[in-house]
Amino acid sequence: MPLGEEVALDTLQAADQLVHQSAHLGEVAGDGKHLGAEAVLHCVSNARGQGGLELCCRGGERLNLVACALECGVDLRGLDSAADGFCDACLRAGDCFGVHCGRRYRDDRMDVSELDYELPRELIAQHPAARRDESRLLVYERSTGSVRHRRFSELPEELAGELVVVNDTKVVPARIPIESPRGEVLLLERIEGDVWEGLARPTRKLKPGHRYGAVELIEHLGEGRWRLRLDGEPAGATPLPPYITAPLDDPARYQTVYARDPGSAAAPTAGLHFTPELLERLDVERVTLHVGLDTFRPVAEERLEEHPIHGERYEVEPRAWERIRSAERVLAVGTTTVRTLETLAHGGPITGRTELFITPGFEFRRVDALLTNFHLPRSTLLALVMAFAGAEETRALYRLAVEERYRFYSFGDAMLIL
Repeated sequence: MPLGEEVALDTLQAADQLVHQSAHLGEVAGDGKHLGAEAVLHCVSNARGQGGLELCCRGGERLNLVACALECGVDLRGLDSAADGFCDACLRAGDCFGVHCGRRYRDDRMDVSELDYELPRELIAQHPAARRDESRLLVYERSTGSVRHRRFSELPEELAGELVVVNDTKVVPARIPIESPRGEVLLLERIEGDVWEGLARPTRKLKPGHRYGAVELIEHLGEGRWRLRLDGEPAGATPLPPYITAPLDDPARYQTVYARDPGSAAAPTAGLHFTPELLERLDVERVTLHVGLDTFRPVAEERLEEHPIHGERYEVEPRAWERIRSAERVLAVGTTTVRTLETLAHGGPITGRTELFITPGFEFRRVDALLTNFHLPRSTLLALVMAFAGAEETRALYRLAVEERYRFYSFGDAMLIL
């Protein structure tokens, strides 16, 4: 489909509302073979039936966007034991992700299988675009259902005076190798001074009170998390997600051009597309949320509302919040920015920890438009996008993105939801 061509998205019946709640922290693997969490779905089978969602092109051609409505459960393939990893059960990457579509939410609850979708492995971006703003941009208008295919450099042409709010956190070089036993520490958050919280593997072979190179383990907090002491400042490797297996030639490409406040274990990837020249064409304001496990840890529970949330640190300057609060329209760049703004809009302080878990049924009070990448199945990020755009609509858009060969995840393309 040519860039700039519009398609119309059929209006769908809204999903029932879901509850949103918070709890505690989980665990993520740091090797290149597993997506870390207690379980990550990489391939689902037993898809049955055929969905009815379609997009209509201008020329009249109808594109089937949603298929495989499931009538029963899922089969998980490729399950390996990870006794020495960050979790007891991780799933190795398969050739595709399974898809569940068409279910209704009952009793204010959502089956986590609703966060599954099919994705060919080759669409997982292994490298960033040669130029940041050369990435593609899928534009969806909620009010009309129309869809457009653009380049990210054309973002200003899609906006109508929105205040663009970005997360200016900076990724720390958080992956620190250890020897005897051979493993790794992933720094998550500085607690105070030289004391950090992090993930360490192989957890079952590590002992509190022992030193492993620059790291001294103080206390095991459970599920692979440790309180630890680090000599000096972090000087490890860039903490790329495990689905990126290709080497990163320039670590700066896993930072936004406006990053300034170190503290994240992962990049706010929606911001990776911006260039200084593009930012000059926009009205931009900043907030800070340091990305941790709440952002990148997949959902392992069967019900979305049972997923634990630990909390992530954020800070917003009073002057910035006043601009954001009084703006006619706000475009949030990334899910971390959404969580920060909605935490404040729901009465949170301008500095603190947010445990906000945004799921379908959430009442958005400050975010009017969302710029985001394409997210992993069974992730809280995908649930947030469904809350903003609609669950069935999001599935349709992801199906379209696959058909149009968009690139997915951290180094992939972007979606603008207006």
